[in-house]
Amino acid sequence: MTLAEDSALLREGLVSILGRFGHDVIDAVADADALTAAVHAQRPDIIITDVRMPTGNANDGLRAAVRLRQSFPGLPVLVLSQYVDQSYAAQLLDSDDGDGVGYLLKDRVGAVVEFNTAVEQVSAGQTIVDPEVVRQLISRRPDPRQRLTARELEVLALMAQVRSNDTIGKRLHVTDAAVNKHIGNIFSKLDLPTTTDGHRRVLAVLAYLRS
Repeated sequence: MTLAEDSALLREGLVSILGRFGHDVIDAVADADALTAAVHAQRPDIIITDVRMPTGNANDGLRAAVRLRQSFPGLPVLVLSQYVDQSYAAQLLDSDDGDGVGYLLKDRVGAVVEFNTAVEQVSAGQTIVDPEVVRQLISRRPDPRQRLTARELEVLALMAQVRSNDTIGKRLHVTDAAVNKHIGNIFSKLDLPTTTDGHRRVLAVLAYLRS
């Protein structure tokens, strides 16, 4: 695993957290150029990267991740950020049909078990998207709230995290039947193919958001 984070304190904290869960961080770097060099040299099984890093202190980390996915198709990438870069987020989620990518906001790292689950899911080729990323991406669509209710948007955000119907129900304090109804409505309103596979469900939603 290769980690890229320009904050030394957070970088060391992430290395420690990942090590506790048995992950081997072979490189922990502080800028996008070093990330690119490390991946070309080591061919890690996953990269975790910040968005804003030197050299430009803009979205260098995310742009590097997009380029690396182009150079190494299938390379799992988990992006951590304090904000949503909609343009490059869409490019990253487009790469390799969205398999093996994740985009989480940094405040999710505090829930270390969930963070580790996201790392493992992305490593296994699944797609994980922060609810706030979903909300911002869907806001690019014309009048999304005219198509989905507030509750359906909540369910959609949890679906993007590959949450099971049972977990969604517990989070929102509703029955399984209600969750199934909301999901059916979402797929119908967004003209998406119905599927029971959690990963494919996420990809279907992302396909809508990217279109």
